Amino acid sequence: MSAVVPPSVAENSEAEALFRFETDAPEDVRLALGMNAARIGDAVVLSMRNDSTRFWSKALGFGRAEPVTAELIAEVCAFYRAEGAQMAVFQLAPSVIPEDWTEICAREGITAGATLVKLVAEVDEVVARADAPDRRRVDGVRVAPVEPGDADRWASVMLRVFGMPDKHYTGMVTASVGHPDWYPQALWLGDELVGTGTMYHVGGTAQMFAGAVLPHARNRGGQSELLAARARMAGKLGCRLLIAETGAETDGSRNPSLHNMLHLGFRVAYERKNWLWQRGQGD
Repeated sequence: MSAVVPPSVAENSEAEALFRFETDAPEDVRLALGMNAARIGDAVVLSMRNDSTRFWSKALGFGRAEPVTAELIAEVCAFYRAEGAQMAVFQLAPSVIPEDWTEICAREGITAGATLVKLVAEVDEVVARADAPDRRRVDGVRVAPVEPGDADRWASVMLRVFGMPDKHYTGMVTASVGHPDWYPQALWLGDELVGTGTMYHVGGTAQMFAGAVLPHARNRGGQSELLAARARMAGKLGCRLLIAETGAETDGSRNPSLHNMLHLGFRVAYERKNWLWQRGQGD
């Protein structure tokens, strides 16, 4: 890739996408799930008190404009305590972790969790690779923008792949369909909706989000087609960069999503640890 992407740009893309995805949920959904959000320092802080999946309470976007300090982390943890959250995930690019991070973690009850890979790509390169005559084409599947009448079905497939329940969460997911900054795509196998992916447009970047394919429809090239469709849309919007995240490979494991993105021209920008905060017994 010809340009080096600063971590602040890569983190901003993800943080703003997740902030919009959660805060645009309907009020009844927000109340049922115990959702709240704040901007503390330059971080996006998202809380979902009644989240049975333990996924959606996240603090991210740190270090975009100001350093990470013990005082900042303490303020974020205080927010989660006030919200009654049982746990949350802190996501910080390696370059913004302060020298006293070990001491901060010990003080606040933060421990290391799974490792993610942050990927970046130039839109033009991904589109060129996707449209190359010698690229293997999909086997019986097609990608199309999500129509309003398919929003519930699209949301249900996404949640099913990620092991999340439909109740309340469907309302959060479908709120992004029709939003002017979101571009949801559906993967179809005949008349069956079998895969999902969406993209958030912020400035000159496009954030890849919620790529998911049902097990029986995998190994047909569908995920690559979902990536390609979003890259083409990003090009039409004037975006220069694509940003994505996926799980890191460890102990001989293989992540097909990672390899699909690498094959289309994404590059690993850095690996980023999930840092887990859990509510203490005395909180």
